[in-house]
Amino acid sequence: MEQKGKFDYEELKRKTLEQLRSGKSLFGKDGAFAPLLKDILEAALEGEMEVHLDDEQRANGNRKNGKNRKRLKTADGTIDLETPRDRASSFEPQIIKKRETILAESLESKIIGMYGHGMSLRDISAHIKDMYDTEISAATLSSITDKVIPLVKEWQARPLEPLYCIVWLDAMFYKVKEEGKVVNRCVYNILGINTDGRKELLGMYVSESEGANFWLSVLANLQQRGVSDILIACIDNLKGFSEAIATIFPSTAVQTCVVHQIRNSIRYIASKDQKPFMADLKPVYQAVSKEEAESQLDQLDEKWGKKYPVVIDSWRRNWDKLTTYFQYSEAIRRLIYTTNTIEGFHRQVRKVTKTKGAFTSDMALLKLIYLAAQNIQKKWTQPLQNWSLTVSQLSIIFGDRLKLRL
Repeated sequence: MEQKGKFDYEELKRKTLEQLRSGKSLFGKDGAFAPLLKDILEAALEGEMEVHLDDEQRANGNRKNGKNRKRLKTADGTIDLETPRDRASSFEPQIIKKRETILAESLESKIIGMYGHGMSLRDISAHIKDMYDTEISAATLSSITDKVIPLVKEWQARPLEPLYCIVWLDAMFYKVKEEGKVVNRCVYNILGINTDGRKELLGMYVSESEGANFWLSVLANLQQRGVSDILIACIDNLKGFSEAIATIFPSTAVQTCVVHQIRNSIRYIASKDQKPFMADLKPVYQAVSKEEAESQLDQLDEKWGKKYPVVIDSWRRNWDKLTTYFQYSEAIRRLIYTTNTIEGFHRQVRKVTKTKGAFTSDMALLKLIYLAAQNIQKKWTQPLQNWSLTVSQLSIIFGDRLKLRL
């Protein structure tokens, strides 16, 4: 880089362009900028040492005492540095702290970003080695991703809006290691639509199994965080679920997922009858009114009731919760008759978590789902389609519970 004491700019430019074209790191091993960065960092450390060795330090006999060597991993490669030391070992550098081997939050953010997209620690380590010529152990990578934990806890406790127009509640299931055994874990997710028509993941909670009792504690947590009212809640057909909602939010209209009911029904229909049964069932849930739906259900009962009494009985037993959506307009019906909205969110989360076997802990599970959710929510920037019309209809139906800001 130097010729007869002069800085060789042309050589630097040539090497820089060559490495840019080849995709090599400019700052890593043999990088064009590596000597420059090394000189800047070492000069900065020397400057910090000069400031540290003030008159008082020197009067007490403190002096420079040679240099240490350390390897510093950065987002652009690994650099070998010579760091100054003093006789009293009282020098505490700030630009590169003692025992600091990874420089720049940018590398940490890259690691957390890769982890949040589902890459394993082993794959991340290999990727960093390939891209930045830097080796980072799995233990170091784990400690870096653990920096997300305070963010998860802060997010879980954050205040919520007082009113949500529509809320979907559903669960996902995973394996977690506990005391040498692999156990089942249930992740409860709550997805809401606020008064502006924007989707928001209100919370996620981990339990040993799905049950109405745990959902009750989840709903109580929402209340503690500021939610005072939910207009419509969309749920699966878990026993006691609607009663749990009524305990915390007694004015909330509850809609049980029709698609879940259909799936459960088909499980008890012989394969040869499934197609004709579905053709006769469709007029029930696609009716224009609850009265017409009841009439169609009676016809379904007449034709199939004797052969499949358990299925028909299930529809009649859950009828009130299955037919809440009939009292609303078509736009609102499409949103609430199924839990597809939150199931779509779950599908995106599973794309990230599907490569994992059993998680090492509940927090490791939450940590990854949190990062996946943060990436998914970046796309939730716009209100739902035709929300202005939908929210106007909701305000008419629910009156003073939904006051529009005009």
